[in-house]
Amino acid sequence: MPDFDANASNAEPLVHLQQVVKHYQSLRPLRVQNLVVGRGDAVALLGFDAAMAEVLVSLITAGTLPDEGQVTVFGRPTSEITDHASWMTVLDRFGLVSRRSVLLEQLTAEQNLAIPHTLAVESLSDEVRRTVRELAEEIALPSDHLPQQLAALPASSIVRIHLGRALALRPDVLLAEHPNATLTKPEALAFANDLSVIRRTRRMATVVVTADKGFAEAVGDTVLTLHPATGELRRQSALRRWFG
Repeated sequence: MPDFDANASNAEPLVHLQQVVKHYQSLRPLRVQNLVVGRGDAVALLGFDAAMAEVLVSLITAGTLPDEGQVTVFGRPTSEITDHASWMTVLDRFGLVSRRSVLLEQLTAEQNLAIPHTLAVESLSDEVRRTVRELAEEIALPSDHLPQQLAALPASSIVRIHLGRALALRPDVLLAEHPNATLTKPEALAFANDLSVIRRTRRMATVVVTADKGFAEAVGDTVLTLHPATGELRRQSALRRWFG
């Protein structure tokens, strides 16, 4: 069975990278020949290290522009997003699960999850507290972890808090940078399963970058491996996934 250089989607296109080249502090630039993400798609990407994942996310969210090629998000080239208000509108349609996203260790899990809704975290309203508890249930964060400070929580809860923050504003596309990096294999599988349920329930798209093939197959309906010299994204064949 032949490999494919990109994923094909019949859903509404939300993200499209075409012949993209981006130079950054590495021996070679990031190259992506073709990546299409449609509504409801679950795409897992292999072959991106932490630095490459950060560059990719910045390109997709219009935080930076490609040196070559075109990035289109929600039907609009990112090169046309030239003012802060437009960029923030686009940014609100993405959710980011990343260790680069700031969590406040001196606050409790509940307070960190409340920040997208209010800055008055010292005295949460009943409405915000109810919203946070519903979100905690959705991300499978144990209820007894909510009143605890982040420093006391395990890595499996921290990544779920990152997920909750990413989901808070109901994004169309969730981007995750190596979310399983600090998790054991059972924890990673549980996280992948929960994220898949959330994706289907919310009907959002997910793009997850990981170095773990098993996690990629658990979290993505489409698994693509980057060949960095060419930028080709090669789809793993069904036979190889079955017998791998």
